[in-house]
Amino acid sequence: MRVEIWSDIACPWCYVGKARFEKALASFPHREQVEVVHRSFELDPGRAKGDIQPVITMLTKKYGMSPAQAEAGEDNLGAQAAAEGLPYRTRGRDHGGTFDMHRLLHHAREQGRQEELLDLLYRANFAEERSVFGDDERLVELAGAAGLDTDAVRAVLADPGAYADEVRADEREAAELGANGVPFFVLDRTYGVSGAQPAEVFAQALTRAWGERPALKMADDGAEVCGPDGCAVPQQ
Repeated sequence: MRVEIWSDIACPWCYVGKARFEKALASFPHREQVEVVHRSFELDPGRAKGDIQPVITMLTKKYGMSPAQAEAGEDNLGAQAAAEGLPYRTRGRDHGGTFDMHRLLHHAREQGRQEELLDLLYRANFAEERSVFGDDERLVELAGAAGLDTDAVRAVLADPGAYADEVRADEREAAELGANGVPFFVLDRTYGVSGAQPAEVFAQALTRAWGERPALKMADDGAEVCGPDGCAVPQQ
């Protein structure tokens, strides 16, 4: 079974939702047969690379909150993250475009290191003091820690077209599936789960999707096969 997760590194609920989903997956009896693929979604598509501002400022401008409301929201998110065992800085974070990070995540997927890089990007953005925005060497450092070749990573970052089509394709697909926010989980292209739901909801969705997979239909043409008891011997 395949689970596809649309998310953005700048999305705090994606950070929390990933932890909750992984808690459900860890206790799922068929977890070894579940493939998880992370898809791209930008909260601020088209945002200029140098357009960086404090999170509190972004929240007040984008959502019309007062500074006190924005800070209260961050405090709530910090508590939600802590409940999942995640570190979260409620003050001093900044916000910017994530297009380059998504391009690197596609590169990391090709190298079999997507999960590792995503976890490091989330932790760096939400828990560490040094910003992940507007600093290519910061991204190179994180990619190297995820096991990627740093020269290859620099080459990706230096080429704005590298993996750009893959990112845009993910975003178009999200729109076609009706996702207008993240995190957004799609199980076997049959069930969708929107938002950072409790682990119990993810567990129910996994069980239901697994149980309703279509049965394999066999075309039996009588051909010889091998099994635990040996191989069929053609009769003369």
